[in-house]
Amino acid sequence: MKIIFMGTPTYAQVILQDLIRAQDMEVVAVYTQPDKPVGRKKIMTPPPVKVTAQNAGIEVHQPTRLRDEETVRELTAIECDFIIVAAYGQILPREILLHAPCINLHASVLPKYRGASPIQEALLNGDTYTGVTAMKMDEGLDTGDVIKISKIAIDDDEMAEALFEKLTYIASDLTLDVLRNYDIYKQEKQDSKLATHCSKITKADGEIEFKDAVKLYNKYRAFTPWPGVYLKSELKLKKIGLHAACHTYDMGKILEIHDDHIVVGCELGAIKVYRVQPASKNEMDIISYINGKRLKVEDYLS
Repeated sequence: MKIIFMGTPTYAQVILQDLIRAQDMEVVAVYTQPDKPVGRKKIMTPPPVKVTAQNAGIEVHQPTRLRDEETVRELTAIECDFIIVAAYGQILPREILLHAPCINLHASVLPKYRGASPIQEALLNGDTYTGVTAMKMDEGLDTGDVIKISKIAIDDDEMAEALFEKLTYIASDLTLDVLRNYDIYKQEKQDSKLATHCSKITKADGEIEFKDAVKLYNKYRAFTPWPGVYLKSELKLKKIGLHAACHTYDMGKILEIHDDHIVVGCELGAIKVYRVQPASKNEMDIISYINGKRLKVEDYLS
């Protein structure tokens, strides 16, 4: 079985690794995003998928625009049985969709959370489960027919990185399953009336206020490590926990001080704060921070 693989981050890299290891699969070409400058020194860094493909001796393509005529002509000249797409980062034109069945591994239970940030969106909304959908792609954004869905539970304190990792391995297993049983599984159309959407996350999304403790905690779970959660003063809350979901308090009032954390009130509920990072300074424990600011119970964290 010949496969063209399209993907970019670690989520896609793990799927590609399993495809390479599978004796009944042959990855004939890999498409990924161009190298990008990373860090303060802006060192040009290849995507994880590119590294894996090159180590396996697979031809790598990094078009800036997948829709360019030359790119389309080049890709459609490659003989393949399927095209697997996982967090690639570009929309496939119609000519490529017609070249071979294109299967996308989307990290949500479609039609819920179509778009760029489904894992974070599930955490933001406090969902109790999520999953990966194997979908035959069409020209819409995550609108294609569903081939199979694998679901998992989300723990109350699950963080984005841990959920990403779980879903990555589920997506990898699902990919091999769907490829081997493609003609057996019955494809089902999505109910667009049930569709929800999520957009690309920006740094500005991380700003928080002490309003709803549960929503604040879910935002922390979804946005750690990036973009993180921070107050208007740019004080980053690096490690927090949910203290109470109910009761009303003054926003930001310090309610309790313990050996390793403080309790801060919200309009609804309260959170525990363990570690913070002031603007342009190193991360520190919250007790050192409030001591330095001479804050005590009844004062406000801002």
